[in-house]
Amino acid sequence: MAHGRFEHDDWRRLIASLGDDPDRPGLKETPERASAAWKHWASGYSQDPADVLKVFEDGAEEYNELIVVRGIPVYSHCEHHLAPFFGSATVGYTPKGRIVGLSKLTRLVDLFSKRLQVQERLTMQIAHSLMEHLEPRSVGVVIRCRHLCMESRGIRTPGEETVTSALEGELRTNLALRTEFLAMART
Repeated sequence: MAHGRFEHDDWRRLIASLGDDPDRPGLKETPERASAAWKHWASGYSQDPADVLKVFEDGAEEYNELIVVRGIPVYSHCEHHLAPFFGSATVGYTPKGRIVGLSKLTRLVDLFSKRLQVQERLTMQIAHSLMEHLEPRSVGVVIRCRHLCMESRGIRTPGEETVTSALEGELRTNLALRTEFLAMART
């Protein structure tokens, strides 16, 4: 493996180790396609959350209620099996004088999803990053995903959903605010 990614010969060896012929017509271009796919799926390693989270001072001076974006797509790969897991995230925060562009919440989820992950860490990374860079009163993250490592091997339970959450700031201590966020996060 050169430069942190699989090269043509690495993919050919993998295909051969699985018992197939890497020179077979259907597999001949697979090493290039697989390399390009993994470069995309692991692109979160080369991104910095600080670059994604553009903060605005204007527009949030008086706003002190929850801002929530639901249905943010999550596509990641588990670090245990390299199997995909996918679903959606809900991210919300209560501003303290500053807001972030709404699309930046989606970009933040995407950035951390494009790293080898466990869902629990992914949830916490999103919440901690928002707390660090935006400095809001509170942050909440709820992620719901299906894991192909559970669905297609091992216990083989299709359709099960794993739900994780991270609550920071006032969402940890203010029961009314936490209840409001979790109600907004339900789909």
